[in-house]
Amino acid sequence: MKKIQMVDLKGQYEHIKDRVNSSVIEVIESTAFINGPEVHSFQKELEEYLGVKHVIPCANGTDALQIAMMGLGLKPGDEVITADFTFAATVEVIALLGLTPVLVDVDPVNFNIDIEAIKRAITPKTRAIVPVHLFGLVANMDAIMEIAAEHHLYVIEDNAQAIGATYTSKNGTKQKAGAIGHVASTSFFPSKNLGCYGDGGAIFTNDDDLAHIIRGIVNHGMYIRYHHDVVGVNSRLDSIQAAVLRAKLPHLDTYNAARRKAAKKYSEAFAGVENIISPSCFCSTEDFGCASCDCHVFHQYTLRILNTDRDALVKHLNENEIPCGVYYPIPLHLQKAYLDERYKEENFKVTNQLVKEVVSLPMHTELDDEQIDFITSTVINFVTK
Repeated sequence: MKKIQMVDLKGQYEHIKDRVNSSVIEVIESTAFINGPEVHSFQKELEEYLGVKHVIPCANGTDALQIAMMGLGLKPGDEVITADFTFAATVEVIALLGLTPVLVDVDPVNFNIDIEAIKRAITPKTRAIVPVHLFGLVANMDAIMEIAAEHHLYVIEDNAQAIGATYTSKNGTKQKAGAIGHVASTSFFPSKNLGCYGDGGAIFTNDDDLAHIIRGIVNHGMYIRYHHDVVGVNSRLDSIQAAVLRAKLPHLDTYNAARRKAAKKYSEAFAGVENIISPSCFCSTEDFGCASCDCHVFHQYTLRILNTDRDALVKHLNENEIPCGVYYPIPLHLQKAYLDERYKEENFKVTNQLVKEVVSLPMHTELDDEQIDFITSTVINFVTK
């Protein structure tokens, strides 16, 4: 059996190395390292793939989220609602801009932001909602967009983990994650479903005016060289990373299909096993939840482990050379940087439980049946002993 990797970037590279290598060499020989032809071509190709009018590449996913908020003109003191159970970057940029983060609980089934919790958190100071499409599953965007319309709020999709996922609205309309809200951000960190070989990110929007503002922000506030019309930052996707992303983009749907196939095998193995809850969502209860539908692209395959010492399981997996991750071990509302007397523990019952139970298993495009069988049997043997 091949050594199990949490993310097998080398195995993935072997299938596309000729295209990647030749593209990178072309960039080096052209010396067009910043805003070169590869960046502009990638931008257009990603716009077409997502069905969105504007893609604005930038330096990383955290920048993308911050720039999206800057583009909307949010002011210090404005409240932004987001999920308590996610990576810190989401709340980090809210705080950096002097905005007021409002953390709310998540749904116990799909781990995404809880719709009723959003409703309870809205005040006259609320200006935006940031749904995080956690672990590759699109949040309940129908409900979120309805709430936003009712209260005149912006929706900023944090799509760092769900690029390529498709959301089917209750009216049957299909849209790619990141093309639904007023603006969206994504990350091209190497381990993402569409990852480069360094840092990278992008902002998406269908709003022409907002896109114009954001294009200035990412480039020091300039539309004409040395004319600074807005307060900006230096956040640009370099041409080498764009070349890598162009090589990978045509394979994204295949990559995501491979992840769904692996997820289905995981879920079939865990079906009916006491003390294990496999990933699911609100859109399907058949065929192992989201393992076969297109709203989940399984950036992570995350179990809930009940009535068992989760940390002992993690140790057991590591002893058997099975990498795994706990995403996330501490709620954001209990992180030192984001402590706030407004937060009451009774409002975070789901998150406080999830951080004790979740464990993410290896998930990538190169997983094979032998590896999955070994991983699942090791987990099952531990939780049922």
